[in-house]
Amino acid sequence: MGRESTQKPNYEILAFITTNKERALGGKPLMLLAKDAEDAKSLTVDIAKAMKADVVQMKSGDYLVLRV
Repeated sequence: MGRESTQKPNYEILAFITTNKERALGGKPLMLLAKDAEDAKSLTVDIAKAMKADVVQMKSGDYLVLRV
């Protein structure tokens, strides 16, 4: 493997939204447990608009709200 980078990533995870309580473990970003997929999508859009951030939907259906 190469040398480890000491540079900070050029993004910040602001929120993690999921419908699976097994993946809502805690940590630095805001973690929200939505009741269903529609609720998760709505929460994600509202948070991203309020924080002027970008959204990534993961293959699992979970959402990340990122500031780039």
